[in-house]
Amino acid sequence: MSARQSEVETTSRKLSTRGIAWTKLRRKKTAMLSLYVLVVLYAGALFAGFVSPYSYAHRNDAAQFHPPMLTSVHIFNSDGGLTRPFVYGGSTSGSGYSDDKSRVFPIRFFVRGDPYAILWVIRSDIHLFGVDEPGAIYLFGSDLFGRDIFSRIMFGSQISLSVGIVGIIISTTIGVLVGGLAGYLGGAFDFVSMRLVEVLLAIPGLYFILILRQTFGNDLDSSQVYFLIVIILSFIGWASEARVVRGMVLALKEREFVLAAQALGLGKFRILIRHILPNTMSFVIVTATLTVPFYILSEVALSFLGVGIHEPEASWGNMLSAAQNVRFLTDFTWILTPGVFILIAVMAWNILGDGLRDAADPRTLG
Repeated sequence: MSARQSEVETTSRKLSTRGIAWTKLRRKKTAMLSLYVLVVLYAGALFAGFVSPYSYAHRNDAAQFHPPMLTSVHIFNSDGGLTRPFVYGGSTSGSGYSDDKSRVFPIRFFVRGDPYAILWVIRSDIHLFGVDEPGAIYLFGSDLFGRDIFSRIMFGSQISLSVGIVGIIISTTIGVLVGGLAGYLGGAFDFVSMRLVEVLLAIPGLYFILILRQTFGNDLDSSQVYFLIVIILSFIGWASEARVVRGMVLALKEREFVLAAQALGLGKFRILIRHILPNTMSFVIVTATLTVPFYILSEVALSFLGVGIHEPEASWGNMLSAAQNVRFLTDFTWILTPGVFILIAVMAWNILGDGLRDAADPRTLG
């Protein structure tokens, strides 16, 4: 046995199962980087109103498809001296927008602007940064209606990212309970529930989502559509979880600690909840992490196709719908910026899920 293996085994004896998994996860740099990226993304979603200079519906008809200003933030004045960050005013010409260097707008921090709410409770109009009117700052450019893409990405993340978290919590809870009961009780409940699982798994996911969404019509507002999407995704997402949990429960219910609990006269439901299902949590957490990207992409697909979140509310999906216009796609490529955030979020969840899977595997040494 190598010195490395001996060191890992000695350390493992001193740590709990969760501690061992966390220690192994921390050794995986890509997984930890993905975790930090997700923390930043979800923090941005939580404080979207504060981080964004404008609200998601703020329009400026004089700034349609304004190019990104991220590289147009200046920190040197005309004399070459260092100064506070500023942007120039824009002027419209036949060839598009150009800087009007006669108008300078310093970037101010903690400025007042459009009102917003954090978690529907904390209301404020203080924004992290902004410029005085009539100036404007569009870090990622603006869209067809002169709305700031950066602000809409921040607000859109509240929907696109939260769908994955809320949906996976609901579907995982249903899947674990149904799979656990099916595996432990057996009989008619097991037969009926597993046949339902097979039916759900036999239907292509995206087609099933579209069918269920269209069933409820298009007269719903965005909040109703949001909850409908979560419910639909949860309804079709629990099946695969339930089938695997059932298999794990079938193996666990013959273990000594379960037989001992039965000998002590504990009820079936108590044994299932307190002794069997906790032993499936490592698998459940890993599976949930790997499934979140499916929920995010499903919401994006629905909104992109026009049956998800409606304008003027922002989601990453309906922001990308402008890319269906070939002229917009070729002339104003910054409208694809939400796609970059979708890619980052999905990749981060997948990499983190892979890292958690390896960390939860007792056969790996980290």
